[in-house]
Amino acid sequence: MPKKKDAYAEAGVNIDAGNRFVELIKPMVKATSRPEVLADIGGFGGLFSLRNNKYKNPVLVSSTDGVGTKLKIAFMMDKHDTVGIDLVAMCVNDVIVQGAEPLFFLDYFATGKLDPEKAAQVIKGIADGCKDAGCALIGGETAEMPTFYKDGEYDIAGFAVGAVDQDNLIEGSRVNVGNKVIGIASSGLHSNGYSLVRKVCFEKHKMKIDDHITELGKTIGEELLTPTRIYVKSILHIVREFNVNGMAHITGGGFTENIPRVGPKSCKVRIKTGSWETPPIFGFLKEQGKLSDEEMFRTFNNGIGMVVIVRQEQVDDIMIRLNGLKEKAWVIGDVVERKDKEDSIEYV
Repeated sequence: MPKKKDAYAEAGVNIDAGNRFVELIKPMVKATSRPEVLADIGGFGGLFSLRNNKYKNPVLVSSTDGVGTKLKIAFMMDKHDTVGIDLVAMCVNDVIVQGAEPLFFLDYFATGKLDPEKAAQVIKGIADGCKDAGCALIGGETAEMPTFYKDGEYDIAGFAVGAVDQDNLIEGSRVNVGNKVIGIASSGLHSNGYSLVRKVCFEKHKMKIDDHITELGKTIGEELLTPTRIYVKSILHIVREFNVNGMAHITGGGFTENIPRVGPKSCKVRIKTGSWETPPIFGFLKEQGKLSDEEMFRTFNNGIGMVVIVRQEQVDDIMIRLNGLKEKAWVIGDVVERKDKEDSIEYV
């Protein structure tokens, strides 16, 4: 009997390619497994057991995010094995600021026409990020949607779940006047502000993705595709050993929007500009885009990817510990009294 034509494939959805993709990623997913994972990928839902003695009164903490227009840089460079790290980082770094250990991760990959090998490179990055964060990749969704995306392009989103004992939950209520603000170095732009970056670099100045930029010591593409730093292991170490009053992941909105999310309204955070090393990319973008200090602090992380707020008497010990964990860190400010109608963050 002659083989019937596959009407769905003719419409642009290739089930065989999807099956091949699943086979390609199975070893990557398995490498992220934890003892609590109860099933391999392929089921209708990921299974993860919370039956352990680790938490007396567990609170689940979740976060979902994407990579945004940083994906355009991956398309321009045809390099797809790092944006998955960004995806994981954007979610697990949000979970960790509340003191929660990321437990598992799920991804969503959507494209117009599935290229199994290219998609597997994306998942490789996700698996690498999960291993760095210590969480299990327990499932995901692959959507092939003909004509919905440009040829060769895709979008990704992720979802992370973590857990913390309720007594150890960090939600900023302990932040108080006299606390110190520690900033931990970013790896660069991370995954925020890329619409502005692309406008400055590629629309205004007509740069090419492989242009070597002297100030950066690399091509503009290499700089812009640098993966987001994952802080999970270092922060878990710190919260186990010290009393942390508050934390902020510096993502979209920069310092100005993210740091004020931590702490009571009676306090404001005073940031001492120039108290940390700023990677060259930020000065480069400020100059090329003629951006104000206000725009820089409201758009980018400016070299600080994570902020930790602690009591003054613990600062020295925490700094020693962070350095021992190979994190670059600086005391970048303090918490002061906030008067009526004052902004909740101040730059001095």
